[in-house]
Amino acid sequence: MKKVTVYTDGACSGNPGPGGWGAILIYNGREKEISGGERETTNNRMELLAVISALSALKEPCEIELFTDSQYIEKAINEGWLAGWKKKGWRRKDGELKNSDLWQTLDGLLNQHRVSFRWVKGHADSAYNNRCDALATEQRDRQ
Repeated sequence: MKKVTVYTDGACSGNPGPGGWGAILIYNGREKEISGGERETTNNRMELLAVISALSALKEPCEIELFTDSQYIEKAINEGWLAGWKKKGWRRKDGELKNSDLWQTLDGLLNQHRVSFRWVKGHADSAYNNRCDALATEQRDRQ
């Protein structure tokens, strides 16, 4: 199984408002940057779309170390929130799960790959996270 390192980030101006996402995939010394955006969205949707887009770009099942500055995403995976939401029919214990469409898509992708989620502090010492932030804000500004 190929080992890939992925960095992701999302950005939004207003919540909701124009947003963008960026991701960098690193395999065998090569880097691929991808990004996109939407006119009316939220920061959490952009963070999720960055992860979904990165995993969707892979052509075969891979072992992935994924770095995100979104504690929402990292905790949802590593602390079992996603499994709980799925068990409850894509709902939270107190009602609606926001972005359930994206969580369901991500869940499907996680079944195709072996992904380890790692939290990295945003706007800090990670050059790759900072580059993802730049990709995301470029896309946000285009919206």
